[in-house]
Amino acid sequence: MSIEIKVPEMGESVVEATVGEWLKKEGDSINLGDVLVELETDKVDVEVGAESSGVLGKIAAQSGDDVQVGDVLGYIEPNGSGAAAEKVAATNDQAAPKAEASSANIEKETAEKITPVAQRMASEEGVDVTKVKGSGPGGKVTKNDVAKLLASAKPVSSTAKPAETKPRQPAQQPTASSARDSREERVRLSRRRRTIAARLVEAQETAAMLTTFNEIDMSAVMNLRKRRQDAFVQRHGVKVGFTSFFVKATVGALKAFPRLNAEIDRDEMVLKSYYDIGIAVGAEEGLVVPVLRDADRMSFAQIEQQTKAFAQKSRDGSLTLEDLRGGTFTITNGGVFGSMLSTPILNPPQVAILGLHNIVERPVAINGEVAIRPIMYAALTYDHRIVDGREAVQFLVRVKELIEDPENLLLEG
Repeated sequence: MSIEIKVPEMGESVVEATVGEWLKKEGDSINLGDVLVELETDKVDVEVGAESSGVLGKIAAQSGDDVQVGDVLGYIEPNGSGAAAEKVAATNDQAAPKAEASSANIEKETAEKITPVAQRMASEEGVDVTKVKGSGPGGKVTKNDVAKLLASAKPVSSTAKPAETKPRQPAQQPTASSARDSREERVRLSRRRRTIAARLVEAQETAAMLTTFNEIDMSAVMNLRKRRQDAFVQRHGVKVGFTSFFVKATVGALKAFPRLNAEIDRDEMVLKSYYDIGIAVGAEEGLVVPVLRDADRMSFAQIEQQTKAFAQKSRDGSLTLEDLRGGTFTITNGGVFGSMLSTPILNPPQVAILGLHNIVERPVAINGEVAIRPIMYAALTYDHRIVDGREAVQFLVRVKELIEDPENLLLEG
């Protein structure tokens, strides 16, 4: 009797996915636990494993199909040989060659040494993953590794036949539109990119977003880091960055202005007395926001260690749904890319987001004299439906005060 391969439960609020690459073909022998197919969600890629050994029977959901939790993806024939296998093999002979080509270069023995995202990219680009040197944990091949190999490869020569010359008749010149068409490429939006787009539009349409700005003198934090950096690295094995200071300052400001740590649920305002701070990370597949759970209980070292781990997971595609679940407030740092100023968009259902920017030496007036100080412009976008302008301004001022006098962070803790 055939065993159904179903879309599994994928975590909180994730009910829909897009079928990615099938790692097995109809007729392939499979063992219990083998990864059969990848599902793209708005947060992470989910691997679907075999719940029984046997032969992969009919594939019911093809790559690119949208599916929901509980939908049937395909079937496993428990009997590894005989009529079931012969039936599937006959089906394979009639199938379009595209499905075979999509995984022609993915060898079975490398499946556990490559991330799902990198594996799909290698299949699409025709890359032999045995020639890719992995930079991920344990030598695992990541998407960046595949991308580097593609970038270093020589361009393939065109096999197009040379145009025939026709004497006595001028060659027809291509129109402007056809010339442009030849230089365009259509790429299907991933499930994550489509969801990001939908959520951003939803935030614009449903929230009354307003942004307030302030400037922060980073001198005290920069001097503290300079004095304590070596000892901090020796003790904790990680550098102390700006993230931990802003996480601590944010928690202190949220305690003073709790509405910025709330959400709207129909006609109710849900005030939260826990502080799960999301740290926005710009991954290749799209923006992700892993969450620091109970950030108010974390030390500077724990925040820096966890943030570093999130960055590594983002690069090698190993973030889990648990890493991304929930969050009560978000911090995004465009300054790492050189941004001077921006108006961040809310991350629903949160009602506030803090945007950080680059640090630039600027002339400022101090006690009637001009001094050069490292200044950062900070932006707070908030939902004006439950957060008043006064609260938002005072919140950002409180963050500014805590960063400019970081000893106060000890009192807040």
